[in-house]
Amino acid sequence: MFERAWQPVLSRQAYLRRLAASFGLGGAVLAVSLFAGMIGYRATEGLSWVDSFLNASMLMGGEGPLDHQRGTAGKLFEGFYALYCGLAVISIAGIMFAPVVHRFLHKLHKAHPPADGPHQG
Repeated sequence: MFERAWQPVLSRQAYLRRLAASFGLGGAVLAVSLFAGMIGYRATEGLSWVDSFLNASMLMGGEGPLDHQRGTAGKLFEGFYALYCGLAVISIAGIMFAPVVHRFLHKLHKAHPPADGPHQG
């Protein structure tokens, strides 16, 4: 997916397309994760769609859910969803910003090539 160290730096237009694709994929994963949380809150706690959205988005954002009465199923769902959200946010950030980091490192490598010449492997 990304160019190799010996290949030229991607053009600005191609880079912006790659960045848009990464943000699109990250946004899609975020939307699916948020919707899964909303369904979980509706199924376990019977919350409205708006309250389900609010609680799921608060967990995805790292703030924690709003206070409401929870049953055992809701507590279990919320705990597992919170664990998932912690990993999902890190993964989504990695998906979205991988092209930025790659371009920076690729330009850095081109600016300071190794002393033994370009690497071909």
